[in-house]
Amino acid sequence: MPLGTEDAAEIEAVVAALGGRGPHSAAEAPLPRLGPVLRQAAARLDSGRGFALLRGLKLVEAAEALLLVLGAHLGRALPQGPDGAAVARLASPSPDVARWRFRAEAADIVALLTLRQPPEADPVMLVAAASVHNAMMQRDRQALEALHAPLPHLLRPAVAGAAPQVVELPVFSTASGAFIGRYARDAIEGAQRLATVPRLTAAQVKALDLLDAICAEPGLALRLDVRPGDVLLFNPLQVWKRRAEGAEVAGATHQALQLLLVTPTSRALPGGMAALDEGAAPGTQGGMVGG
Repeated sequence: MPLGTEDAAEIEAVVAALGGRGPHSAAEAPLPRLGPVLRQAAARLDSGRGFALLRGLKLVEAAEALLLVLGAHLGRALPQGPDGAAVARLASPSPDVARWRFRAEAADIVALLTLRQPPEADPVMLVAAASVHNAMMQRDRQALEALHAPLPHLLRPAVAGAAPQVVELPVFSTASGAFIGRYARDAIEGAQRLATVPRLTAAQVKALDLLDAICAEPGLALRLDVRPGDVLLFNPLQVWKRRAEGAEVAGATHQALQLLLVTPTSRALPGGMAALDEGAAPGTQGGMVGG
């Protein structure tokens, strides 16, 4: 979704008026031109392809504030990391450094603002959860059935030093009559490190390995060659993004800012579908619903 110079100028003026801080509400950061574009993009996330790429913004010094202004018109920001910051800085290493795996964040919308993307950096890769589900159905229905059943996930505590919690969640499910795919193998493997959690069966491990293998197959994922200033919006319950695991920022090539959002219009989710990564308590709408 290309943005014009007037759209870019509008948000730059709002960021400048806020003095480089994030707004407390959308009303504090009015976007009469860009606001309707953001609402159109949000509709694509919920009932369309599940993602949208906004191109045409200039990187400003207050890049975090720019992302927060956009987010204020899309939903409510979730805290990230141990310090509870709204915006997280992501860095991916060179292609030969880390293991890559597709996963879904615990949110209704993920917003990524690209800061740095040199030519040698890997592209952004997205895969449709429904496509992965259908591929598994064709190859191994028993494996797919195992991923429709609850699996133990580690819930990161909201308070530093608090005892870890484990919730039982399926990878694939439905809510309000709509398909949902929520994959976070790191949370599943994290739960396995706790002595009190039952071990995954051989069939469950096989199903997860097959899911990873299907995601990594050529032709299934969409390749996006992003540029600095691009804002990628996607619904992590429909679209999974590839990310590096165990990567050191020192060798980073791609850099981006990440904002996780819950929206007031998102459908209710199945019981137990809480924010696994942020440790936030279940709310009343969107991806934070506990039942």
